[in-house]
Amino acid sequence: MANNEEIQLAERPEGMPTKDTFRYVETEIPELKEGQVLIKSIYISVDPYMRGRMNDTKSYVPPYELDAPIAGGVVGQVSESKSDKFQKGDFVLGNLPWARYNAANPDNLQKVDPDLGPISTALGVLGMPGLTAYFGLIDIGEPKAGETVVVSGAAGAVGSTVVQIAKILDARVVGIAGSPKKLDYVKNTLGADEVVNYKEDDVAKALEKACPDGVDIYFDNVGGPVSDAVYPLLNAHARIPLCGSISSYNKKEDQGPRVHGFLVKSKAKMQGFIVGDYSDRFAEGKKQLSEWFKQDKLTFEENVVEGFEHVPDAFLGLFKGENLGKQLVKVADEE
Repeated sequence: MANNEEIQLAERPEGMPTKDTFRYVETEIPELKEGQVLIKSIYISVDPYMRGRMNDTKSYVPPYELDAPIAGGVVGQVSESKSDKFQKGDFVLGNLPWARYNAANPDNLQKVDPDLGPISTALGVLGMPGLTAYFGLIDIGEPKAGETVVVSGAAGAVGSTVVQIAKILDARVVGIAGSPKKLDYVKNTLGADEVVNYKEDDVAKALEKACPDGVDIYFDNVGGPVSDAVYPLLNAHARIPLCGSISSYNKKEDQGPRVHGFLVKSKAKMQGFIVGDYSDRFAEGKKQLSEWFKQDKLTFEENVVEGFEHVPDAFLGLFKGENLGKQLVKVADEE
């Protein structure tokens, strides 16, 4: 069996992280204690929220520790088991360190059923991003047929699922993305009614044209100037599921138009959330997402980078808009 390797947080970045933010460390493959399983990482997920955990600030989760492995979503395969809950060869999902091999407590793992779809979808449309889209739109957005739903980051892992769910529920959808390739995907594959290029269009004017009847739901993944352009179009009692603000994650200060007046005028609801808020309803979300997936109502796109050594590159690419759909790193083959 090969030696192990992990990726640690070497420094707390100021602004955009660089390759110096990360450190590769060779380690020994962990010896299992009774009740544990040894997981060989197959797919590692890189996600925008991880940038916030690199700061030593108070948030909804503790910051990453310096000189310790970064952790996130991993789909792996059981290489060795000292537990009666998992057998060698089982596929599992867990929040695990960025490492080739991890010893894990079975209580912190979920079994992945390869019959539901490719195992990578447990990190995408049938996993955390899909659940984020589902609960954010359904529970906070409360979409009704015929309403206008605007989705920023519409070509990303969460946004692309929001677009599709909104269309399943007979809403009119406007997707915002940043390249002709992404716009084509959002409109012609995901089914959005209109698309806006935030890098090339006058976003305010383009949105006004795309939303002649105003905006009922704004699913916000990005914040910043894009969101500033949406607020004046909010209809009475509009809903804003606030999922992320990737536009400002690497900025020390971020100031835009005050949102208060727009919310009061439209009597709109803006609610921040994280998917963990709905942990007691995950079974509901996974059941519905799986049904839509089996009915070919949900499609997905993955941007897969090959090689453990490229995990930081894939992470940094998130902030350059390189990914179409879910960004993953494949670090090993299935056995």
